[in-house]
Amino acid sequence: MNERGSVTVEAMLAITAIVLVILLGVAAGRITIASAAVEAAARDAARQASIARTATEASTNAEASARDSLTSHDVSCTAVRVTVSTKGFSRPVGTSADVAATVSCTVPLADVALPGLPGSVERHATSTSPMDPYRGRER
Repeated sequence: MNERGSVTVEAMLAITAIVLVILLGVAAGRITIASAAVEAAARDAARQASIARTATEASTNAEASARDSLTSHDVSCTAVRVTVSTKGFSRPVGTSADVAATVSCTVPLADVALPGLPGSVERHATSTSPMDPYRGRER
């Protein structure tokens, strides 16, 4: 029996498997890094919202802070959504209140050409930050 060329076939199969494992590692790493960046962005957004004087200012500051945080972590999102719960601004001064920020980021995976992998993955994170009970606030 002639086994000429079998080493070449076996090497090609091994190389293909190794490349697939590397691509899967790249995709998993990108998703993990994006998840950590989205959590940090939500924390920063909630903090910025909690030190604002008005609900409108809180939403504006949270949005800017979340986008800045994602940019500083070198995470590119095809879509970013920042939602701020400003119910705490309706509470009277002297009572405890908090602000929550939710950040969603659609992480592109299309450039990682791995069969069966979706073109993008959405990551979400929510963080809550307490408001200073004695700081003036307006709805």
